[in-house]
Amino acid sequence: MRCTNDKVVARWARGLPAKNHRANLTADDAGALWSYDLKIGQRTGEACIVADFTAGAGGFRSQTTSCHVGRARHHADLVMHPTVWATSPLSNRFFAP
Repeated sequence: MRCTNDKVVARWARGLPAKNHRANLTADDAGALWSYDLKIGQRTGEACIVADFTAGAGGFRSQTTSCHVGRARHHADLVMHPTVWATSPLSNRFFAP
């Protein structure tokens, strides 16, 4: 389903797949949230975890990804520092909750 960035992250938080009109923000069936090819979030059961890929956390990747993270953090139960995220199994492309 194609929708706005806000709707993509809202659907992700509810465990539903979605993508924006450019397909650079997507929520998949496995509960992952992607900004381009970078995994920025994972839904595990009822919890939504987001990686803080913003300049403030030292994980800046792009302005667009920072905006995606900013929208997702409103739905997050936990926001992880990018270094912690990188060492967590949640960051794995094939993580299965």
